[in-house]
Amino acid sequence: MATATKALTATQVKERFRQRGKTITAWAVENGYTRNEVYRVLNGQAKANYGKAHDIAVALGLKVPDAEQLSAA
Repeated sequence: MATATKALTATQVKERFRQRGKTITAWAVENGYTRNEVYRVLNGQAKANYGKAHDIAVALGLKVPDAEQLSAA
């Protein structure tokens, strides 16, 4: 779901889920996160500067992975 070049907005991420017919809950389960964690990131309640929230934001494409994450992949 993530893009490597430009970060998406939460609205764009939600629209992509709608276009693909996939629920956020299903994506969360498939990627090992709870539904609540993903919604907190998407709705801006979690800042996603570090930790699990940051990992979710990167996986969704809300944040561009930093150089350290790119070299590890």
